[in-house]
Formats: sequence, C-alpha cells, structure tokens
Amino acid sequence: MSDVTASANPLRAYAAVTAAYWAFMLSDGALRMLVLLHFNALGFSPVQLAWLFLLYEVAGIVTNLAAGWLAARFGLAATLYGGLSLQIGALVALAQLDPAWSVAASVAFVMAVQGVSGVAKDLAKMSSKSAVKLLAPTEDGGLFRWVAALTGSKNAVKGFGFFLGAALLGLAGFDAAVWGMAAVLAVILLAVVLFLPAGLPVRMKSDESWSGWRSKDIRVNRLSLALMFLFGARDVWFVVGIPVYFQAVLSDGTAEGRREAFFLVGGFMALWIIAYGVVQGFAPRLLGGKGQPEAETVNKAVFWSGLLVPVPFVLALAALVAGGPAPWLTILLVVGLLVFGFIFAVNSSVHSYLILAFGSAERITRDVGFYYMANAAGRLIGTLLSGVSFQLGGLPLCLATAGVMALASWLAARRLRLV
Repeated sequence: MSDVTASANPLRAYAAVTAAYWAFMLSDGALRMLVLLHFNALGFSPVQLAWLFLLYEVAGIVTNLAAGWLAARFGLAATLYGGLSLQIGALVALAQLDPAWSVAASVAFVMAVQGVSGVAKDLAKMSSKSAVKLLAPTEDGGLFRWVAALTGSKNAVKGFGFFLGAALLGLAGFDAAVWGMAAVLAVILLAVVLFLPAGLPVRMKSDESWSGWRSKDIRVNRLSLALMFLFGARDVWFVVGIPVYFQAVLSDGTAEGRREAFFLVGGFMALWIIAYGVVQGFAPRLLGGKGQPEAETVNKAVFWSGLLVPVPFVLALAALVAGGPAPWLTILLVVGLLVFGFIFAVNSSVHSYLILAFGSAERITRDVGFYYMANAAGRLIGTLLSGVSFQLGGLPLCLATAGVMALASWLAARRLRLV
C-alpha cells in the first residue's frame, strides 16, 4: 500500500532538497577536478586517469537500481542523508592517500574511494529527482519548470565546483582541499537533518520488493537507452580528452605553469558546466514547454538529439587536419564545445522532464533509478572510451567516438515515436 503523502508546503520542501543537492554537487565537481588534475600532474597516462573514474561509474549503475528500492522501502529523506554521509566518508578516505604508494596501489585506492563517491552521488540524485515528481504542481507545465530548475541549478553549482577544485588544488594542495570539503559537507548534512521540513515523503511502499527493477513502461526503457548514449557522447571528450589536451597546451611544464594551467582548465570546465546548467534551467522557455502534450515533447527530444550529432564530427575533422595543438584549433574547440554544451543541455532537460512525465507516482523511485542507471552506464562507457580513444588516436579519435555515441542517442530517441 502506498504511503506517499502530499506536502503542506511543497515549495519549502523542494527548496530544502535543492539546497542539499547543491551542496553535494559542489563537492562532487570539486572532487572530480581535484583528482583529475592532481594525478595528471603526477604523470598518469590518459588510460590510468580514466581508470580512476571507472568504479565511480560502475557504482552508479548498481546504486541507481538499489537506490530506487531503498527509497521505496525507507523513504527519500533516508537515501538523501545516506548520499551526503557517504560523500563525507569518501573525502576523508581520500585524504589518507600516501604519495609513497606505487602507481598500481594509488590507482586501486582512488578507484575504491571514487566508487564510494559514485554511490553517494546517485543516492543524492535519485532522491532529489524523485522528490520533484511528488512535490511539483501538475498544472500549467509545473513539472517541467521545477525539474528544469533543479537540474539546471545543480549543474551550475557543479560547474562552480570544477573551478573550486582546481583553485583549491593550486592554492591549498590536495590534502587540505579534501579535508576542508569534508568538514563543510558535514556541517551541511547536520543542518539538513535538523531543518528539513515536512513534505519530503518518509516512505513510499511498505511491501516493496527487489524484483521488477526494470521499468514495465517501454517509453522509460527507450528513453533510458537514448540517455545512455547521450551521456556517453559527452564523457568521451569531457573526462580525459579535452582536459588533458588543454593541460598540455596551457602548461609550460614548470610548477608555476602547471598551477596556472590548473586554473585555466578548471575555469573552462566550470564555465562549460555552469553554462550547461543555465541553459537547462531556461529550457522550458526555449521550448515553449507550458502544458505541452508528451508526443510534442518527444518530437523535440528527437530534433535536438539530431542537432547534436554533427558537432563532435566537425571538431574531430578539425583536430585531424591540425595534426596537433594549434591556436586556431584550441579556439575552435572552445567554441565548438560550448555549442555542444548548449544543444546537450536542451537534450538533457527534455530527457529529465520526460522520465518524470512517463513515470507513475507509485513507482517513481524505481523508474528514476532505472533511468539514472542508464545514465551511469553511459558515463561508464564514455569514461572508458575517453581514455582508450585518446591513448590510441589522440584528440581526433576521441571526438569522433563522441560523434558515434551522439548518433546512437539520436537513433534511440527516434524509437520513442513508435510507442
């Protein structure tokens, strides 16, 4: 029997969930940039850098399935608190990294810690996104606006986290940065536990079982497939390829040059994520999303998926023609990836709306969990291919692989019209 309750003050509950999610994503963005730049400076190869993030993505695949079941059994507040607590533990553990360890030991340890962080991230994400379905008004496109605001603001905050991580690494060093973030996140967790208002469902179903993890709605399954390839297309270039290329272009090899490159690379990645979040937040206005039929929104998802496909292929061709780092190529990459980010953000916002529109309130945590399992699978594939493609074929192959993933996402999105 369902125990979902309506909130007397849904806006206040939504604000509290959003604030907790912001705090988490700030630390998540900072941690990713800290790990990437710190170990790149230590001389790790592109494949080794990709390995650091693989367990993070693998954990996301499993966690999203389990998180939906846990939330259905114990409530969204419990999974939100669990995500914040695990992230604090991951930061504290990362501070124990010993520079005297071998490369293999360091990679294995950081992979394990990143795995815990991946579990934390997807617990927090599933809790926040599912809460929107239950708290948002259904009239006049309210769901689209609320989910776009949550997703867009989250990514803007995560973008600032990228810059924060690079800045902390350059100014305070690796250990001080992770200890500081753990302390701040602990204070925020305490505040959320003490002041989270009534309105976030405490329990969804008392008899929820583990079976039925895959959605029974074919629309959810097809949308999840499109999402997997969409995020794979982003992470193929985002995780290793472009940061390593920019680091090589911007650093002169000296300690001071590396420090300046940290700020510049972190600044660009932050700008990309922040701009991505802003576009997501404005997507309902860009698309005229008030009360549109789902079929019309599906058509827009297909259209915007198709727009994304040529961008990475054009950039790959440019990188191949350049034959190596060049000022004109760097400028083109910055412009091209900002265009990619704009189109990607609209796609992501439409997808985030459709999964909540397709999902039923009775099993929303399970449908959202399955959907974000596909998200994590796409990031896993993109992360692995980012390191491998860059190692084998440099930037041209890395970007061309992103194009293939974008093409697969568009083909998968087109199948939504057949439902």
